[in-house]
Amino acid sequence: MTEVRIPAFAKINLRLDILGKRPDGYHELRTIFQTLSLHDELRLGTSRRPGIALSIQGNASLAAEPVQKNLVYRAVDALKRKLKIGGGVEIELRKEIPAGGGLGGGSSDAVAAMLGYLQLTGEKLPAGQMMEIAASLGADVPFFLLGGRALGVNRGNEIYPLEDIPKLPVLVVVPREVRIPTPDAFRWVHAKPLGLTNSSVNSKLLQFCALSWSSPAKAGAQGNGLSNDFEGPVFRRHPRLEQIKRALLQKGATEASLAGSGSAVFGIFPSPAMARRAAVGFPHDQTFVCETLSRERYARRMHIAR
Repeated sequence: MTEVRIPAFAKINLRLDILGKRPDGYHELRTIFQTLSLHDELRLGTSRRPGIALSIQGNASLAAEPVQKNLVYRAVDALKRKLKIGGGVEIELRKEIPAGGGLGGGSSDAVAAMLGYLQLTGEKLPAGQMMEIAASLGADVPFFLLGGRALGVNRGNEIYPLEDIPKLPVLVVVPREVRIPTPDAFRWVHAKPLGLTNSSVNSKLLQFCALSWSSPAKAGAQGNGLSNDFEGPVFRRHPRLEQIKRALLQKGATEASLAGSGSAVFGIFPSPAMARRAAVGFPHDQTFVCETLSRERYARRMHIAR
């Protein structure tokens, strides 16, 4: 095979709890990931020149950075070293997912690059080794080897599949003037040192999964659907994001929340038409009308064997 095209899907966090700060300096998280149909696209092709040539379109700031720092480059480089492949590869990344929005675009691009490179070369790697490489690239990267709806614990890098929810229309709003570096958002949280016992964590984890959007109607009626511990500290520093959340609810969203640590805000709508009408109310922001993506659909699009 001389060329492969593969999408890289965005994610949202249906729930995100910050349990505390760990002795290693990282934060202990408990989150529910969900993939969206919003996606970037990668094209990978064989090259006569050795090494990795990466070009980026659709995001000037990413294109201006050294390519060696990009997660796509790092992911393919790690895979080439693991498989001991010396041939060259050309990669074109077309960005649609806004960078710095909490939508996981960079992490998703990394996994798409890994999966695309395996297709291109015809090589295979055990799932455990793929997970190892993914985890070395970032805490939420392993999720994109699974997709659909999944539980993330530890730093968000330990992933467990959950039952998928029905397909739901989603409107994502990204203000052009706000960008939130993830390290800043974690500093704003002021999490206490982690002091929970394993038994109390496990007990709360079972409750957490039981409440994590098993059905939109139940979530809307009981008010236990979307939640995100970043919202308080982030909204205090960026009131515009809270205004977007309120506007989404006023325009018909059944639930709305900050995406990850921001700056994207998303709303769940009863129908795609309502989501499209609501998008018109944000003329100065980037808006994306999309839908949730099940694990099965994700696996088909990414050519992940089950």
